[in-house]
Amino acid sequence: MPQHAVSVSDLAFRAAFDAGGIAPSAFDHRAHVRLAYVHLVEHGIAGAPQAMRASLQGFLATHGIAASKYHETLTRAWTLAVAHFMTRCGSEAFEAFEAFEAHGTPLFDSRVMLTHYTPGRLFSDMARATWVEPDLDPIPH
Repeated sequence: MPQHAVSVSDLAFRAAFDAGGIAPSAFDHRAHVRLAYVHLVEHGIAGAPQAMRASLQGFLATHGIAASKYHETLTRAWTLAVAHFMTRCGSEAFEAFEAFEAHGTPLFDSRVMLTHYTPGRLFSDMARATWVEPDLDPIPH
């Protein structure tokens, strides 16, 4: 994988997120991708899914959002997808990584997982609770 780093801004974003300083209304798809990027740089592909899970579940608890809102398959699938695109571009921080969007990557399209999963499988209770393999197309990683 090309060398990636987190900027002071990336670290501040993760710290604010983990401390509950990011409002749920501000935590959009791009913010999810950024959080995955930071955790991948900090923990590598082996540790990032667990770090993402902990951050997201902490976020839900901090903001009084039902724990059932957490989705294990989407969390892991997006972490794998971000890791895949990280192998295709070098960057010094997430802000530089975002430039990859200009090359037509689907990374910032929140609907792209529906090219890998049928809706019934992706939005099932099982997929919410545990990792479920794609039934249409594997997640590149």
